[in-house]
Amino acid sequence: MQEKLKEHITKLVPFSNEEFGFLLSHFEHKKYKKNDFIIKEGKDVNNCYYVISGLLKLVFNDANGKQHIVSFAMEDWWESDFFAYFNQTKAKMSLQCIEDTEVYSISLKNYNKLSLEMPKMERFFLKKSHSGHIASQNRILSFLTSNAKERYLQLLQQQPLLFQRVPKTLLAAYLGVSRETLSRLSS
Repeated sequence: MQEKLKEHITKLVPFSNEEFGFLLSHFEHKKYKKNDFIIKEGKDVNNCYYVISGLLKLVFNDANGKQHIVSFAMEDWWESDFFAYFNQTKAKMSLQCIEDTEVYSISLKNYNKLSLEMPKMERFFLKKSHSGHIASQNRILSFLTSNAKERYLQLLQQQPLLFQRVPKTLLAAYLGVSRETLSRLSS
């Protein structure tokens, strides 16, 4: 598991084994079962998570009780309620396991410590942040400029594994369509 994290980080910034040992000491390895909540709406958000194995969904529940899936996170992805994490406020979203999941978590204190003490890690976190912002903007633009069929095809092209691992009800919520509409789109 350590090798997965090391490989993930060294894709963007090189590290010696000694440096990696130091940065690894700032992370905590955790295991969760399917349907476990890693973050619950209204609770403190103490960590950001790197997914080693498994699948997560980040969910926002609106005032009417409708569930909106903000994102899915699978292997090699980072996830959290980032607003609450960086501002140390209560979660507005929940992070739940769709599958049994293993993660490395990092507290904000350790995130800041690593960023300060290892400029390489600050660069790494910045690059990951940039990628996340770009993905979020692309998702917003997709909702603004694409119809349901186009969004479905974009998701199928960009993340085909989701269609094998995520129940159709959740995919429909992510795409902003009904389950029935998703069935029509996929036929």
